[in-house]
Amino acid sequence: MNLDKIFHLKENHTDVKTEILAGITTFMTMAYILAVNPNILSESGMDRGAVFTATALAAFIATCLMALLSNYPFVLAPGMGLNAYFTYTVVMGMGFTWQMALSAVFVEGIIFILLSLTNVREAIFNAIPMNLKHAVSVGIGLFIAFIGLQNAKIVVDSSTLVGVFSFKNSLKTGTFSTEGITVLLALIGLLITSILLIKKVKGNILWGILITWLLGIVCQLVGLYKPTPDAGWYSLLPDFSAGFSIPSLAPTFMHMDFSRIFSLDFVIIMFAFLFVDMFDTLGTLIGVASKADMLDKNGKLPKIKGALLADAVGTSVGAALGTSTTTTFVESASGVSEGGRTGLTSLTAALLFGLSLFLSPIFLAIPSFATAPALIIVGFLMLTSIVKIDFEDYTETLPAFICIIAMPFMYSISEGISFGVISYVVINLVTGKAKEKKISILMYILAILFVIKYVLL
Repeated sequence: MNLDKIFHLKENHTDVKTEILAGITTFMTMAYILAVNPNILSESGMDRGAVFTATALAAFIATCLMALLSNYPFVLAPGMGLNAYFTYTVVMGMGFTWQMALSAVFVEGIIFILLSLTNVREAIFNAIPMNLKHAVSVGIGLFIAFIGLQNAKIVVDSSTLVGVFSFKNSLKTGTFSTEGITVLLALIGLLITSILLIKKVKGNILWGILITWLLGIVCQLVGLYKPTPDAGWYSLLPDFSAGFSIPSLAPTFMHMDFSRIFSLDFVIIMFAFLFVDMFDTLGTLIGVASKADMLDKNGKLPKIKGALLADAVGTSVGAALGTSTTTTFVESASGVSEGGRTGLTSLTAALLFGLSLFLSPIFLAIPSFATAPALIIVGFLMLTSIVKIDFEDYTETLPAFICIIAMPFMYSISEGISFGVISYVVINLVTGKAKEKKISILMYILAILFVIKYVLL
């Protein structure tokens, strides 16, 4: 098989080794979803094993479609945030059954497919000004670095909303052998990954994850880290006691309930899924593509229709399998940082998601403190896009700044885009720069829709 012909490797200044390494890296930084998604969705009453299988299969199918339809290094899986909304808001908060919630996700995916085929999503992508696109990349960088700091427990909840982990309290309360040591390992992992990056070691992010995990295993073997499953601290060693069997999909497969499809509640829930998924995906595509210099001189992403279609089909297929909204993962940036530029990167990650069905004990054993340094470093690499923003023109810079700070502070990519678009339109309109900037009609429509969203939802 001539991989260069299929994925145009030379044309994209890459090679097979780089692409495969990038795909492995992206998968490693995303593997946590295989553990987290079943845990969250099982709280809505869904079967944990079935959700695990649905998660891996949805990621495999959607990411294969991304590779084949767009030849981009983006990887998809059931999204964080959207799974929490599914369980805690829709099922627990609004009283819908998980079967009804799945039907809302399925309908959202069908609408997405239609929007992708009719160029609506592509037009939205192209309407966003170039400086705002760079701001999205920077904002996502800060956001995923913040997620990394939280996953490592370096940043914790406090009376000031967030605070830094206290080793002193950890030693006092006797939690150093669980929480304290993992925070320390994450910090060591961050230093190791930073040094590997500076030394330009190929696969530095992947090596950082593996070395940090290995250090954790050593700490467990010598007794520095003590697994306490009841408190949520699990063994770092893969558990093969259940063998290699794949959990059955039967408890969730095609269990959608459309009985309340015409109710106002259903429409509101479906719209919420639709909105968050659309702008999380667009934000991720803008941010990662901008970082990888994939955008053309007009700020457009060639072959974006294929990328959006893969995302949309993945959402409906995922709902049919039995999982919440499938979306493009911002962790794709970790593979791009490793040099991934084509669909071979995403295909590699997709195959690993398929393989994870059989080797789930290994992938579920990778702790969040080992992947956290990777997210922080990727956040730094995405932050470098800030130099592309025009700081001379405040009508460009201020909306960019608002977009950047909204993402980590509001814990949402879509909120950052909302605030960025609203502020861009309002600031340029009020200062009389709108005509000069040739702001598109679509930007005005988006700004109005975002304002309406905040009033009604």
